[in-house]
Amino acid sequence: MERLGTDPDITEKRMLGGIAFLHRGNRAVGVSGDGLTVRVCPEATEEAPARPGTRIFDMTGRPMRGWVAVAGPAVAEGEVLGE
Repeated sequence: MERLGTDPDITEKRMLGGIAFLHRGNRAVGVSGDGLTVRVCPEATEEAPARPGTRIFDMTGRPMRGWVAVAGPAVAEGEVLGE
């Protein structure tokens, strides 16, 4: 929550077996295990795998446009997480 700041529109909710952070009721970040799922603008989806520890998120074997999965080790690196 620290990285999301003090925006009153950010709320925390249990969702999909983990914790989700919502912005105005819409899921923005999900935490499951030691990894994250992060909402990005759909146009940035294809660029995401170029960043360390990231891949396009897929829950059913089908890539989900606008969502990126960030692996645990990348989350632990402050600089990578900040990006």
